[in-house]
Amino acid sequence: MATSAGLLLPLLLLGQPWAGAGAPREAVVCAGNACYTAHWGKLSAAEAQSHCSKNGGNLATVKSEEEAWHIQRALAQLLELEEALEARMGKFWIGLQREKGKCLDSSLPLKGFSWVGGGEDTLYTNWNREVRSSCISRRCVSLLLYLSLPSHASHLPKWSEGPCGSPNSPGSNIEGFVCKFSFKGMCQPLALGGPGRVEYRTPFQATSSSLDTVPFASVANVACGDGDEGREHYFLCKEKASDVFDWGSSGPLCVSPKYGCSFNNGGCQQDCFEGGDGSFRCGCRPGFRLLDDLVTCASRNPCSSSPCKGAATCVLGPHRKNYTCLCPQGYQLDSSQQDCVDVDECQDSPCPQECVNTPGGFHCECWVGYEPRGPGEEACQDVDECAPGHSPCAQGCTNTDGSFYCSCKKGYVLAKEDGTQCLDVDECEGLEHGLCEGLCLNTQGSFRCSCLPGWELGPDGVSCTTGSTSLAPQTGPPQGEDMGDREGNLVYSSTISRPTRDSEGTSKEASTMKSPSLSSEAPTTLTVPDMLAHSGPPGEWMEPSTHHPKATTDRGENMDEDSMSKQSDNGTDGQKLLLFYILGTVIAILLLLALALGLLVYRKRKAKREEEKEKKPQNAADSYSWAPERAENRALENQYSPTPGTDC
Repeated sequence: MATSAGLLLPLLLLGQPWAGAGAPREAVVCAGNACYTAHWGKLSAAEAQSHCSKNGGNLATVKSEEEAWHIQRALAQLLELEEALEARMGKFWIGLQREKGKCLDSSLPLKGFSWVGGGEDTLYTNWNREVRSSCISRRCVSLLLYLSLPSHASHLPKWSEGPCGSPNSPGSNIEGFVCKFSFKGMCQPLALGGPGRVEYRTPFQATSSSLDTVPFASVANVACGDGDEGREHYFLCKEKASDVFDWGSSGPLCVSPKYGCSFNNGGCQQDCFEGGDGSFRCGCRPGFRLLDDLVTCASRNPCSSSPCKGAATCVLGPHRKNYTCLCPQGYQLDSSQQDCVDVDECQDSPCPQECVNTPGGFHCECWVGYEPRGPGEEACQDVDECAPGHSPCAQGCTNTDGSFYCSCKKGYVLAKEDGTQCLDVDECEGLEHGLCEGLCLNTQGSFRCSCLPGWELGPDGVSCTTGSTSLAPQTGPPQGEDMGDREGNLVYSSTISRPTRDSEGTSKEASTMKSPSLSSEAPTTLTVPDMLAHSGPPGEWMEPSTHHPKATTDRGENMDEDSMSKQSDNGTDGQKLLLFYILGTVIAILLLLALALGLLVYRKRKAKREEEKEKKPQNAADSYSWAPERAENRALENQYSPTPGTDC
């Protein structure tokens, strides 16, 4: 432990050792393996931490309710040293802070704060109000309590967070701070067998005469006697053996034959036995033994007092003088070495995939998309989501390592909801892409083309042709056409009309009229080529077929010509009727537009006339008529002149 001479605070003078009862004393409470000191002083959090660290400590932690009660006792002692305290709220710094840039974490008990001396997040909290979510500045925590002792002693002080202060501005209502000092062990307080006084000086430069336990390396000054003539003794708390701390004294201190066992039980822990000459000695009850200091008693079975807590088991050491606490599998001893805490086995990554820690153990789990290879096995294997009867996909399913994905057949797309269902693609929505030249009918997974009346679907199932294929025999070959050979072979050229598109996107009909030519020496039996196959009704897929007309007589030839002409007439009539419908519709629309335009022009002209009439100014002379003007310089005619108009 670091030691330092001087004062801890100007407002709280540290009494020099053995300075007497009149010197001021600090508020000190020691329990377990730690001591807590409470101090007055309007300092910033950084200044308070500096004062604690000079003596080997830190601003106090409050990691449990038990520790909170120890700090409350230290604050109560500090308030007792003052008289006539004003009944108001005061704040005392503790070692809980949150650095700049670290924001509030509402999922943690400490809300993102951490202890100055280190340590993990603790479960115990005692916030006064909701913690402010601020990341732009450093925040510190203080204990909030009433400075009047009665109200303070009735409850644990609340936690209040706020700015950490500065040397010139420590913060609102800051009155002091609390330090904590930890030690490897403690000695029991010295027992006096007669009148005397004991004062302890701790390694952190605090003095006290009433400590429940005295920290390791502390010095005790014992002054025996009723007055100034008493003797003084000095003792040091030192480590006698592993985890055994003692003062090195034997027998009660300040023994007086005058008092015997009547004063403080002779300083004995249990029994005191007086001798005949005024002397006495200490003894222990059954089941206990007297220790080397001849004052303290210890159980012959150290485990009889159940020193181990929780799941820990007490095991006797050699010669039954000490004990050790052991924890079951999956647990380990805590810092006190008397209780057990769970071991997080998952930190060593014992599982191939997911590890779940449990109290005293752990178990392995597989990730989503995997399953154990067998009962009780830790190894994981991929789950085949696309197995027959288990596939979640509506159509195609492809298994992957730990997952899967769905696919759809041509003409379908995946649905956006969960990616497992397939929706039909409406190919007819994008007619600008030119799927069909005529009409388009959407079907599940595909589409079908058809044509308007008078048109037939081509062999490719997309284009439309006008009417049926015409075949008319001729006596001689027309000029410019393909001819058969001289030996009478028949050469066929089909009559095919296909819609074409000009630069404006208008469909035009380009027809090439070709007729089969037959020579005088041609055989009487004709065979129609496949390309002149008869077409079915419009809107259906057509398959090419072979037609074999019999040309044995002239009558058969005439019948073929009549049927071809009839089909051509039907196609022409359908085209004319469709053209009339279109022209009638266009004319009706144009008439309606002309009527609407005329009505609009009429209303505008009428409104304009009315507006001009309203704007025309009124004149008072509008109701009068003016006489015709006469020249002023015209002389009166002489009514007596024989030649009127000629007189000068």
